[in-house]
Parts: sequence; C-alpha cells; structure tokens
Amino acid sequence: MLRDDPGVRWLLQSKDPSVRYLTLTQVLGETERLGEARTAKEQIPGGPRLRALLSGQRVDGGFGVHWYKKWAGATWRLVSAVELGVPPKNEAAHRAANFVLSQLPYLRTEPHQVRGRFRVHASVIGNPLGVCARLGMVEGPAVQRIAHGLVRWQWPDGGWNCDSSENAHHSSFYESLATLWGLNEYLQATDDESVREAVDRAAEFFLKHRLFKSCRAEATIDPRWVRLHFPLYWHYDVLQALRVLDQVGKLQDPRTREALDIVEAKRAKDGTWHAEGRYWRLGRSSGANTEVVDWGLEGRNEMITLNALRVLASSGRLS
Repeated sequence: MLRDDPGVRWLLQSKDPSVRYLTLTQVLGETERLGEARTAKEQIPGGPRLRALLSGQRVDGGFGVHWYKKWAGATWRLVSAVELGVPPKNEAAHRAANFVLSQLPYLRTEPHQVRGRFRVHASVIGNPLGVCARLGMVEGPAVQRIAHGLVRWQWPDGGWNCDSSENAHHSSFYESLATLWGLNEYLQATDDESVREAVDRAAEFFLKHRLFKSCRAEATIDPRWVRLHFPLYWHYDVLQALRVLDQVGKLQDPRTREALDIVEAKRAKDGTWHAEGRYWRLGRSSGANTEVVDWGLEGRNEMITLNALRVLASSGRLS
C-alpha cells in the first residue's frame, strides 16, 4: 500500500496541514470529505507556512514592499499560498490578489513587438493569472484580459519570451512554464475554449524538448534544470515542469520519461528527496531574495518530496 511508502509516512507526520492534506488527496487519492483529509483541510488556514505568507498584510492588500519584490512581494507570497492549498475564499489572499492586479503591466498597453513577435514578461502575469483562477477570481475584466492577451502574444513555437533582441527566435523556458500553469488554471476554471489550443501548444513546447534537452542535440540545456528546488519562483527545473504537465494532463506522454527517471533516481534511501539548490534566503523582507518562510535549508525537503511523490504517483511509478 502507498501508506507504507517511507516518504508518504514522513509527509503524513508533517506539522504543516497543507502537506498532510496534499499527500492524502494527491498522492494517496483519498477523498477530502472524510477522515484525516477533511481534518487536515480544515486546519490549512492555521498552518505555519500559510500564516507566515499572509502575515504583515497592509490596508492596500500588499505587504509593505513592491508587489513583485523577490521574494517578499505579494506575487510570490500568493504563488506559494496557492501551492499550499489556501482556501479559495480566503479574504487575505483575495486582497493580495486584487493588489497585484492593480499593479500588473500590459493591462492598458500591449507589449512591444520585434520582428512580429511580442516581447513580454509572460511569467509576471502568468503567475497572477493562475493565482486568480485558483481563488475563483476569473470573472473580472482584468483577469480575462490577461488570459486572452497571453494567447495573442504566444510565439510560434508555443512559448513566450521577453528578449528584445532581433536574434531571439526561441521561447524562454523561464517565461513559459509559469504562463502555461496560469493559462491552464484559467482554462480549468472557465472552460474557455479560446485558451485550450494555447495550453496544448505550450505543453508541446516543453514535451518536444523532453523538458530539459536541446531540440538539436541530446545535450541538457542547463544543468541547473535537472537539480531540484523549492520554491522555483521564476526559475525552472524538471520536477516543476512535470508538475505543470501533470496538471495539464500530459504526464503520460512518453517524452516525460527521462525527466521522470531523473526525479525517481534522486530519491534518498529513506524515501525522501533533498533540495539541490535554492534561490532564497531567510532574512528581513527588506533584503534581497529573502523569504518569510523557511522551506528547508538542508537535508530532506517536505515540498520537494511531496511534489516528487505527486508526479510519480500520477505517472504510475508508485505501487
């Protein structure tokens, strides 16, 4: 049974109800309406990580720093809050999301074009789009404009890129993954058929690279992409790509096999996964790249273990 898996057992002992709830429902496949899963779900708003992410909120919905500040700004707090399963009707999350929407670029003017391609910081609005979809905030004109704009600004190869160089002709993995996530969340919340093709094209962009390889050779594009991290923020690695492709319904595509092999091979003897790098540090929110949550500085990592077990369970690699 999956409950006997050592990684699952470790996660079910977590002090964070979000981790327990997501393990029960998305790894073990248990219903959220009964037993342990229901109890854990009810406890999520009081979880230590979620409380830290939503603490210190100001009247305007922000957190006293620029909305995009790495990593204490409202954008990044919301992405992590959604990852932890923040309740869709959480008032603090809604206030923060409305604050971000009030600050977003591209809502009033189109991004510029070079050689017929829109050069857009797609992840900057793709992440808020996914957040708003998870929070049930898809009816407003700002959210709809974001979604339809991203469809219009998509590059021929299926991704997005902010590079203004005339020589840039290939989409960016960094700009495209969060954007794919955001558009898919919007699609799931609205069934807006005008978005579906863009989601499929963006997923194909990653699949044709087998998530980490060059189209022209067998080489790994960037060695950092096959190392595991959490949170990813605007960065990229194969585990996060597998998570997003799972949500899009593409995890069974055979082109995910090598990335799944990489994740599976990184499992430690105790059944967990370790962080192999991080893009954050603990400190005051006024500092650079500082976090309000300790996601695990060393040793086995709850969120990476959770995400690895999610994709392995979904792909049929856990028995």
